[in-house]
Amino acid sequence: MFSRMPMTRSTENYSGNIKRLKNALDTAEAVVIGAGAGLSAAAGFTYSGERFKKYFADFIDKYGFSDMYSGGFYPFETPEEHWAYWSRYIFINRYVDAPKPVYAELFKLVKAKDYFVITTNVDHCFQKAGFDKARLFYTQGDYGLFQCSVPCSNETFDNEEIVSRMVNEQKYMRVPSELIPVCPHCGKPLVMNLRADDKFVEDDGWIEAAKRYKNFLQTRNGQRILFLELGVGYNTPVIIKYPFWRMTMQNAAATYACVNRGEAVCPSEIAKRSICIDRDIEKALNDLCRN
Repeated sequence: MFSRMPMTRSTENYSGNIKRLKNALDTAEAVVIGAGAGLSAAAGFTYSGERFKKYFADFIDKYGFSDMYSGGFYPFETPEEHWAYWSRYIFINRYVDAPKPVYAELFKLVKAKDYFVITTNVDHCFQKAGFDKARLFYTQGDYGLFQCSVPCSNETFDNEEIVSRMVNEQKYMRVPSELIPVCPHCGKPLVMNLRADDKFVEDDGWIEAAKRYKNFLQTRNGQRILFLELGVGYNTPVIIKYPFWRMTMQNAAATYACVNRGEAVCPSEIAKRSICIDRDIEKALNDLCRN
């Protein structure tokens, strides 16, 4: 539907758009935040460059990996080496705080509002910044959870303790064999609870969060809702971007806002009720907090 519709980019200057967005935040009866990878990148969770070299220099030297993400797909010969890589990956992207306080700045803007967050990010940054867990829907999983690779059940398992041990006890790019995680029910290998194929486990927590999100939208229908989209690209537009456009079209009192460098657009049908800011998210949030 939306792929064939004409798109509109903002023609208003940056400061004018920031003022419009601040006013939309102040006057909204409810705020629905949709967050993609660009938000965490703005917070410093980059997957290449110096941060990648800092934590994975040995893997880069051995395999020539160019970035953290592509290295995660490498078919390591042993599970010991696989988990040496992935334990570091999980630890620095889930259990280490973001280098920049971007999520904290966002929380300042909405903490007094009636808000809900839907995100494709799996790094837990919203909760660490103070967002209410009952107002979050992580659609694509969580770096902090394992699931059975089969899967034999819809159960997930917290991994902080075992991941920390893997990071601390690995030597020569391998974890001790006894730390390789297996399902406590069937004995098959555990894997990350990330949506990669049809084996992704939607556990009880995921199901309840989906219900809360649906209920939030239904009970605020017709209100002055600000649909605030931050750093969402076109990898999975059907999760956040297209629904935000559709719901804005259907609610004459709603406003759509998008902050995303190079991809701040909206359908022409909602252009008059949209705020598209083609700028770095960190700067835009900082400026919003100062206005």
